[in-house]
Amino acid sequence: MNWINADCYVVIEPPKEFNYMECLLFLKRSNQENLHHIKKDTLFKLLKINERLILCTVTEQDNKIKVSFLMNQPAVHERAIIVQYITEWFDLNRNLQDYYQMAEQDPILCSLTKKYSGLRLIGIPDLFEALVWAIIGQQINLTFAYTLKKRFVEHFGEHVHFKGQSYWLFPTPEKIAAIQVEDLRSLQFTLRKSEYIIDIAKSIANGQLTKDLLRQKDGYEGMKKSLMAIRGIGAWTAAYVLMKCLQEPSAFPIADVGLHNAIKTQLALERKPTLEEIHHYAKHWQGWQAYATFYLWRSLYETV
Repeated sequence: MNWINADCYVVIEPPKEFNYMECLLFLKRSNQENLHHIKKDTLFKLLKINERLILCTVTEQDNKIKVSFLMNQPAVHERAIIVQYITEWFDLNRNLQDYYQMAEQDPILCSLTKKYSGLRLIGIPDLFEALVWAIIGQQINLTFAYTLKKRFVEHFGEHVHFKGQSYWLFPTPEKIAAIQVEDLRSLQFTLRKSEYIIDIAKSIANGQLTKDLLRQKDGYEGMKKSLMAIRGIGAWTAAYVLMKCLQEPSAFPIADVGLHNAIKTQLALERKPTLEEIHHYAKHWQGWQAYATFYLWRSLYETV
């Protein structure tokens, strides 16, 4: 990813198929989100680099991404880490030309890719955050999931206060590995989810579970199988984490209720499609199931 270093900011050159406002719409989908803030068209994000808290703003300027630093000006090598994070967050290294060519011929995706052109698969670069968010979201509605995440972050995470606003970091696995199940139960986590999250925190904190170790598995199915061997991670959770954290384009959370609702709406079906029917609809999506899913999710919060 090409980027330019200036005094108080960096400029990232995004790919041609990039629509900043579309990506911002996804990031705006909940007013309970506390891991980033959006004011007008400026995205605020707190990051921790080399034990220093760095508050960044992300804006679009002349079709480029401008990242400014509001406190603790980072050194050049720290800026490179920040650029890498944002590149992963917005999946900027992905060439979408093949996806768009495939989608043009697909009856479900063709209108969506035109309407939302430039939308990237917004990721969750931190593996622990991705796993916890997926586990929180198991079998509850999105509103309550955000409520639980907000409690979790504000109870166990670090934050800074800047010009009247608090900016939060997701709790570290080391922090959560040291707590008790009752600490999460008091925030209205179920017993099972509390156990799953603490166990996963311990696995990540001791180095047994990392993104690099997952990438060493045999392709998407190998990574999925490896995740599903962990207590509390089923097929949907594994696919979701591989889609959002490792941004594996073949990841396909086929059991996702939102995906079913979106397909039902796009095809004007009288009922939700069966898994067998979804497999049939998705036969052309090979290698791009994650992007197909993400664009279908986008259609659920139609605002433009």
